[in-house]
Amino acid sequence: MEKTKTKATDKAVSLAKEKGCLFVDLKFIDLPGLWQHYTLPISELNDSLFEEGNGFDGSSIRGFRQIHESDMLLIPDPATAIVDPTLDVPTLSLICDVRDPVTGEDYSRDPRNVAKKAEAYLKSTGVADTSYWGPELEFFIFNSVRFEQNSHVGYYAIDSKEGIWNSGNSEGDNQGYRPRPKEGYFPVPPTDQIHGIRTKIALKMMEAGLNVDKHHHEVATAGQCEFGMRFDTLTRMADNVMLYKYISKNVAMQNGYTVTFMPKPLFQDNGSGMHVHQSLWKNGTNKFFDAKGYALISQMAKYYIGGLLTHSPALLAFCAPTTNSYRRLVPGYEAPINLVYSQRNRSASIRIPLYSTSPKSKRIEYRCPDSSCNPYLAFAAMLMAGLDGIRNKIDPGEPIDKDIYELGPEEKAKIKSTPGSLLEVLEALEKDHDFLLEGDVFTDDLIDTWINYKKKNEYDAVALRPHPYEFYLYYDI
Repeated sequence: MEKTKTKATDKAVSLAKEKGCLFVDLKFIDLPGLWQHYTLPISELNDSLFEEGNGFDGSSIRGFRQIHESDMLLIPDPATAIVDPTLDVPTLSLICDVRDPVTGEDYSRDPRNVAKKAEAYLKSTGVADTSYWGPELEFFIFNSVRFEQNSHVGYYAIDSKEGIWNSGNSEGDNQGYRPRPKEGYFPVPPTDQIHGIRTKIALKMMEAGLNVDKHHHEVATAGQCEFGMRFDTLTRMADNVMLYKYISKNVAMQNGYTVTFMPKPLFQDNGSGMHVHQSLWKNGTNKFFDAKGYALISQMAKYYIGGLLTHSPALLAFCAPTTNSYRRLVPGYEAPINLVYSQRNRSASIRIPLYSTSPKSKRIEYRCPDSSCNPYLAFAAMLMAGLDGIRNKIDPGEPIDKDIYELGPEEKAKIKSTPGSLLEVLEALEKDHDFLLEGDVFTDDLIDTWINYKKKNEYDAVALRPHPYEFYLYYDI
């Protein structure tokens, strides 16, 4: 292990020298899911940085420490070294783990630590030795956004040259060619007006080492899009998700655009999800494949699905963790609100893709999550729910291969739906989280901190404020 670490460290240092890096940027993630960073001169890049780390104030990071216990350490992971493709000055970028300088232990509320513990727990069960993850992040590229909220004003205003609402705009040239609501999947340019900026983003992603296999316009008008990434292991894919978001935002801004991963920024059009493909492997064999099984999945995969469906109300506290998430998870917008599984059927919360009959390609797709999540926590939580299903042999029931939206009232009544608000999923997590504590992957402290933070800073904060539409409904009362 030590030799591997030294080799990775030497490779990171060699990369910095080869590319003429003048600085090293240390990145880590806060509890809600935003990357944080600070930058050191390249002279600080040495073995000591990787072994002993570099100190920072943990009390200033959301969800971390109190002021009387603020000192913390960043330990860079040399395997994550890349040259930042968005910066003008050559800078080595390193993703870091967080460590307690007093105990010398990895910090229990560091989301990346949770992801690594989940991978270790998987191996300890003997069920599998590797999990593979393939998230599909949808997002919007707008031309501008304005928003304000104070005691007497509250509004947002989004604009996109591609937005269908600009069809009648008489200011400047107006050449038409805009995707109508729900018709953005996927016309060629000139209707697809953001092909050029997507290509620039894709090039920078590939420069950073992301394995991009496609990019395309998504269903909504006004610049909804998606990039496909080849699957990877849990922690590594969570790293890739953060890099995907970072590069998208920065390249867009440098070219006069703005990117948002909000699940539902537009009213009356499709929201943005993060469908997550996942599978378990052991000794190089896909444990989710069975040539005789329904949709070619194994009994293990069915139990895994049972765990996801059973724990979904609690899971969504990590997988769809914002008030805005529940503007997306509503009927009528291709949203996966039905807690059932099916082959091909996109109205189910779990879909089994049938693109290929190859054993290597067999996986399940959990469609409830969105890109507002912290990927380290979301992936770890999904894995723990699936493993709980395998351990307890949770039967997911029969698949539903019909269009759920076309079912009769009696059949529909038997199908459970996802909760309708952030408060509901946080309350579900309070009642149902023992499966997350197995192997000390999650801790009670982290779960309590998450629930309290989300309730106070997000759910309560939104619920207390007047909504602009309330003036339309009630001002003349």
